[in-house]
Amino acid sequence: MRKKDMISRLTESAPDISFSPRLEDGSKVAVMGAGPAGSFFAYFLLDLAQRVRLSLQVDLYEPRDFSRPGPASCNMDAGIISESLVQHLAAEGINLPPSVIQQGIDSYVLHMEVGSVRIEAPIQEKRIASVYRGAGPAGSLQTGTVGFDAFCLSMALQKGARLVPQRVEEVSRANTSLLIRTRGRSPVKYDLLAVATGVNTNALRLFSSLEPRFRPPVTVRSMVREYWLGAEVVEEYLGSSFHVFLLDLPGLDFAGIVPKGDHATVCFLGNDISEEVFAAFLDSPQVRQCMPPGWDPGQYICHCMPRMQIGGAIQPFAERMVFVGDSGVSRLYKDGIGAAYRTAKAAARTVIFYGIGHDDFQAHFWPVCRAITDDNRFGKIIFAASRQIQHRGFARRGLRQMIIGEQGKPAGRRRASSILWDTFTGSAPYRDIFQRTLHPAYLAGFIRYLAVSALQGDGHWNRLHTRQLPLFTRLARGRSTGD
Repeated sequence: MRKKDMISRLTESAPDISFSPRLEDGSKVAVMGAGPAGSFFAYFLLDLAQRVRLSLQVDLYEPRDFSRPGPASCNMDAGIISESLVQHLAAEGINLPPSVIQQGIDSYVLHMEVGSVRIEAPIQEKRIASVYRGAGPAGSLQTGTVGFDAFCLSMALQKGARLVPQRVEEVSRANTSLLIRTRGRSPVKYDLLAVATGVNTNALRLFSSLEPRFRPPVTVRSMVREYWLGAEVVEEYLGSSFHVFLLDLPGLDFAGIVPKGDHATVCFLGNDISEEVFAAFLDSPQVRQCMPPGWDPGQYICHCMPRMQIGGAIQPFAERMVFVGDSGVSRLYKDGIGAAYRTAKAAARTVIFYGIGHDDFQAHFWPVCRAITDDNRFGKIIFAASRQIQHRGFARRGLRQMIIGEQGKPAGRRRASSILWDTFTGSAPYRDIFQRTLHPAYLAGFIRYLAVSALQGDGHWNRLHTRQLPLFTRLARGRSTGD
């Protein structure tokens, strides 16, 4: 064999060795959006870079002012964070100050047409807390409010990130760089772009032609309202409970009322929800008994109709580009901030330790996104089952009686309560919740209560005639309510 042919054959059989692009000293990184996902990414990127002695410039593009009350600072979210996220942040050296936490949530109240029942947090580690994403609702009389997003941004800035208070209007590629242009300014060259704009802006449209394989997340419309009630009224009628509603309303997937100091946040989401269905929800007896006499649903101080992700983006990464938080993949209905934390940290670790190429994100960032997406499939099954219970009176009665019957048991044996708590708060993976619904003890108990409920009907359940007291006062005394 001739020498030339031998060299050619050896070259063809050799593995394709390519070197991934990496950030170097002086590299510039742009982050679109300074909400939790963007701020977490900037924080972890700079933290890891400092550990490996890599000097980076990180610019956070954010047009909103998180210090101003009302829509100017709000990320349009119900504002619930789990104790597990608080503990994860504490392990990173990030401690939430008391001014950020509006109220600790130690229980939830499940409201149905057949009655209400109060459920305590199974264990202290599964408590949740309410926060404002911005500086509070428009017209708020509450002072000293520090929004969660403002806190996240401040920690990123303390790490060395720079805030650019401009809206990105164009993103383009120039050889191995990305060009970011804002209104009235010349394009700025960057080595890496992290997209964390969420799904409630038009920013993701900028990437439809730039990255044809990227597809934005699938979303549904939700409704969020803030009501000023005063701290004393909130304590009397809502207490420190997250109020969840399992009502037979068309299109409803989830509804709740969250106490926040002087205010109450009403959140309502589902497929193809309308103003009429939302109005029917607000006027329902179950909602009205959570509010003071004479409460007017039309007298709100803030209202928005944000989109919520129900399906992750397709290929939320590309060469020198990564999508984190709601812009990429998030948890179904719950714990969006927790998902922002996970995806932002995974992206930052990939960038520092592996590279900024397509294959780097595919190998080290995408598995975290895929795990969330796979878990959401179990979430869809759980919420589909929840809708079936919503539409069947005997199932609602059976579920309520099962919860009441297990309240005196040790925490480990309150199976239905634990399943519902984790479903409505996002405190556990959906896969784990689904597996617990298959436990023989849970299945046997649930089937038994369903059978008794179907056979006995409405008239055989004990009804408590205590309407004269505020709902939360009755529940705090350890009594459930009937019709």
